[in-house]
Amino acid sequence: MLLSPRAAALAGPLSRLAARRVGGFGSAALASRPPRSAGAPLPASAAAASSSSSAAAAAAAAAAAEAPGAMLEVVRVPALSDNYIWLVREPRSGATAVVDPAEVAPVEAELKKRGWPLHFVLNTHHHGDHVGGNLELKKRHAGLQVVGPRADAARIPGIDVQLGDGDAWKLGDLEMRVFDTPGHTRGHITLWFPEAAALFPGDTLFALGCGRLFEGDPPTMWASLSKLTGLPRDTRVYCAHEYTASNARFAVAVNPSNAALTERKARVDEARAKGEATVPSLLGEELDTNPFLRPQDPEIRASVGAAPGAPDWDVFGAVRRAKDGFRG
Repeated sequence: MLLSPRAAALAGPLSRLAARRVGGFGSAALASRPPRSAGAPLPASAAAASSSSSAAAAAAAAAAAEAPGAMLEVVRVPALSDNYIWLVREPRSGATAVVDPAEVAPVEAELKKRGWPLHFVLNTHHHGDHVGGNLELKKRHAGLQVVGPRADAARIPGIDVQLGDGDAWKLGDLEMRVFDTPGHTRGHITLWFPEAAALFPGDTLFALGCGRLFEGDPPTMWASLSKLTGLPRDTRVYCAHEYTASNARFAVAVNPSNAALTERKARVDEARAKGEATVPSLLGEELDTNPFLRPQDPEIRASVGAAPGAPDWDVFGAVRRAKDGFRG
């Protein structure tokens, strides 16, 4: 049987996940699992990012962030000083979730503007700028369920549904897969909607960066990031912060000969000068330009003083330490 390009691209990552299904919007709970829930992705860009088409691909990804699509609608909701909350809606069922609600007011304003209900909160980790709106949203929306990491359930306010590595959860008709991605926090998870080519990594992966290692070490975080690098290049990465400009300044400092990175930094600087968002990005862009995903690169290794033959996780740790001390 011949596979479509997307099916072929997904076959590897899907086969590596133990797909423990944990629910679907409006369905009964499985006997031995938490109640089914809903989560959803966005319509995917057809072409992978390449050095010759990265600008067009990135522009298409950003434009699609708030566009209705056949599979999933995703709305960017700026919050606090640099957070992005994401509203996601599966249009056929109307099932709607909010990813990492830092605060309530901007979420409620966007829901009112669009006339959407709210059924779920999806949390990637326990930090206050990701769970700050959980309890108030539960009060305001009858029946709303909070879905979050099983490994950190005790620190997720109002959690109803616990998910972990390999679990599958549904938002309406769309399946969401879960990766355990500890490092930034012990219980961090990343949410992936394969057929919608949408990834919600919280603070694990940023545009041109990654999260600080508050509760993990370099081997742990590198293992988490490595789970994501094998996903299709046209996957949209909906990270939780607008850190791209500062990340770009660091990236060119450790990888100055990377032409794709130089071109990307110019686009980022132009966008930020206009007050425009730089998220979502494409995973292909990250693989080509994000120094935290490129510890094999000889120039990056030299820039951070990695020992000859050092394992990738060790080089990654050196890159992370260099960024922690970077003042550019």
